[in-house]
Amino acid sequence: MARQPDNNAKSKNDVKSDGKGDDSALIRELAMLLDETNLTEIEIERSGLRVRVARNISIAASLPAGVAAIGVAPVAAAPATVGDIAKHPGVVPSPMVGTAYWASEPGAKPFIEVGSKVSVGQTLLIIEAMKTMNQIPSSRAGTVTQILVEDGQPVEFGEPLVIIE
Repeated sequence: MARQPDNNAKSKNDVKSDGKGDDSALIRELAMLLDETNLTEIEIERSGLRVRVARNISIAASLPAGVAAIGVAPVAAAPATVGDIAKHPGVVPSPMVGTAYWASEPGAKPFIEVGSKVSVGQTLLIIEAMKTMNQIPSSRAGTVTQILVEDGQPVEFGEPLVIIE
């Protein structure tokens, strides 16, 4: 005799929002799914309940061999942490979210290099945001001691771009 499914039993995929224990079980299940699939973020919405689970992953940027040989200025290694760099008096933060470029067009000479002397208002980088190229001017005169972003790197609002001393 075949067994009939129990219509009153809830399936494993049903989302229950009536108790915190049920919500935390769902979050744990989603976190395990992130680990199993190597995803960085997952979001679901069912029956008016929306749950998003994400994890931070640090990705080390690397340059292909020979990049410096084709005329691209290497990025100076940051001796301090990002938090320390953001407090530096000569830091130039990104005024917007976008993609940072060192030059006005691919293959062109970069606006600045480590060791370059800059004046107030001089273009340091360009940030492309919403298909618009925005020049990032220097807020002070001095010498560029560090370039903290790669050419073509996505940047966040407030992210340190350059240090001028």
